[in-house]
Amino acid sequence: MTDLQTPTATDADLFELINTKLYTAVIGDILDKLSRVHQFLPPQIRPLTPSMRVAGRAMPVLVADVFSPQRKPFGLLTEALDQLRPGEVYLAPRTGAQAQAAMWGEILTATAQSRGAVGAVVDGYHRDTTKVLGQGFPVFSHGNYAQDSSIRTIVHDFRVPVEISGVHVTPGDLVVGDIDGVLVIPQDIEAEVIEAALEKASTENLVRVAIEDGMSSTEAFARFGVL
Repeated sequence: MTDLQTPTATDADLFELINTKLYTAVIGDILDKLSRVHQFLPPQIRPLTPSMRVAGRAMPVLVADVFSPQRKPFGLLTEALDQLRPGEVYLAPRTGAQAQAAMWGEILTATAQSRGAVGAVVDGYHRDTTKVLGQGFPVFSHGNYAQDSSIRTIVHDFRVPVEISGVHVTPGDLVVGDIDGVLVIPQDIEAEVIEAALEKASTENLVRVAIEDGMSSTEAFARFGVL
């Protein structure tokens, strides 16, 4: 098992470990046990395809509603995209108007990927679906909807703390997403969470084998404490 407490455990190693060994359900269970019970983003945020996964550092943006063409269309969106760093996840909360406009698309995907970012998570819609899928970049959203955001929302600031449906996200927090949702792991407990999640995932494998070999669920839960 990778020792997440040592300097040799780089972010790339961590992301690979999460993407190959873990999943949001088991991580969420550990967060619950640590009394971090509001770490899942809204269930409407889904991957564009069932196989998409994301694990990376949050780069949150603040978005504001607008109601007409602006002197600076999109606000600081291009600046935010251009300052994405390798291993980061572009993460945007919604406002009232964002429910009716796309927050992600083809050119944003190309920019983020060229900067070394590892995914985008938006509490709203995406567009240019075919061209986004063609780039093989993990995107999580409410679904596809082509209406443009340029006269409806702007990026007001970026690399700042945000909240999404009560989930507080600080720049650099660990963002993990798969077919079952997206959650945020605060940096101060991430090593503890990942180590415990790896242990739980291993135990769940033992439980499944035991049940498939004839053990009852009641006996398995009594023995392993996992369900």
